[in-house]
Amino acid sequence: MDMSFSPEELAFRDEVRTFIAGNYPAELRGIKTRAEMTKEQILLWHRVLYKKGWIVPHWPVEYGGTGWSITQRYIWNEECARAETTSLLPFGLSMVGPVIYTFGNEEQKKRFLPGILSADDWWCQGYSEPGSGSDLASLRTRAVREGDHYVVNGSKTWTTLAQHADWIFCLVWTDPNAKQQEGISFLLIDMKTPGITVRPIITIEGGHEVNEVFLEDVRVPVENLIGEENKGWTYAKFLLGNERSGIAGVARSKKAIERLRAIAGAELVDGRPLITDGEFQRKISEVEIELTALEVTELRTLAAESKGRGPGPEASILKIRGTEIQQRITELVLEAVGNYGLVNTPLGEAANSNEFVPGPEYSNMAAQNLFNMRKASIYGGSNEIQHNIIAKMVLGL
Repeated sequence: MDMSFSPEELAFRDEVRTFIAGNYPAELRGIKTRAEMTKEQILLWHRVLYKKGWIVPHWPVEYGGTGWSITQRYIWNEECARAETTSLLPFGLSMVGPVIYTFGNEEQKKRFLPGILSADDWWCQGYSEPGSGSDLASLRTRAVREGDHYVVNGSKTWTTLAQHADWIFCLVWTDPNAKQQEGISFLLIDMKTPGITVRPIITIEGGHEVNEVFLEDVRVPVENLIGEENKGWTYAKFLLGNERSGIAGVARSKKAIERLRAIAGAELVDGRPLITDGEFQRKISEVEIELTALEVTELRTLAAESKGRGPGPEASILKIRGTEIQQRITELVLEAVGNYGLVNTPLGEAANSNEFVPGPEYSNMAAQNLFNMRKASIYGGSNEIQHNIIAKMVLGL
């Protein structure tokens, strides 16, 4: 595989690098996690890119995409990781947006896509439920049609940033007598609709990122049904393929390893930099080798996508290895900073306190990042489920 860039691609890289340096919001520089950000801060970079016309490089041009080549998209991701820009929220841009322009009708495209692009509409994902996480086909939320509305009852859990959301896309049962997967529909629900309650879930590192969402007699207009009734499983699989590909996070893991090396260079063991320790060097090298192999797989997936093929079972490979690598990097960072990683750095509003936090700045969030990253191998379909998909779709077992 030829990984060298042409003069035109190098010029594009310079353009991207210059744009990020000159336009990335100053107040976001140095912020490492969403737990430290307000709703408006989370949307700042989104709005800059929307104004530039670079918000959805992966979308078709007719719906707002850039028309970039696979290499340009690769360069864009690399440069965003290099500059450590905040990650864009995927729920509208990478999840429900592609579902709407692929399976929605023209009225739905006109109604919903502009708000996704501009960030005027904040979306969240209503998939997982208590007792039916990765086994989505066992969900219990019901939608019963009454005239020109569906009446929805049920609950969703682990709903990321639902406390800010304007809309939620939901999988619901519309034919409870059908076999698993055959009676599920895909609904778009306004979060301001009466009957919706959002309750916070505080995760192990102390952050409020996920929530429970309860739906009690929520009336949803029939025109908010995507595609056909009882065909939602098809649209859900399409969405999950896009989600799992994005979870791999190859470019940002490369940057994280670079940061890990810098930390290991600064930390001393018996008066010598940790990076000179042969055993620790081996651990970093193992992760780098795994990441290089994953990057090649990601490029193959992007190449297939550029030819009109959606992400297939390789999306599961990207999800498994990508999240395992992300988790491993946080483990090595905590190992590198040692006892300083035991410090409980305040999150959210508490982060504004004047409480002294001992240790170098790079150690402040080491433990919290490790704890938070435990969920990566669960969301988007647990890695155990992804192994089953690979066994079935790739190995034919």
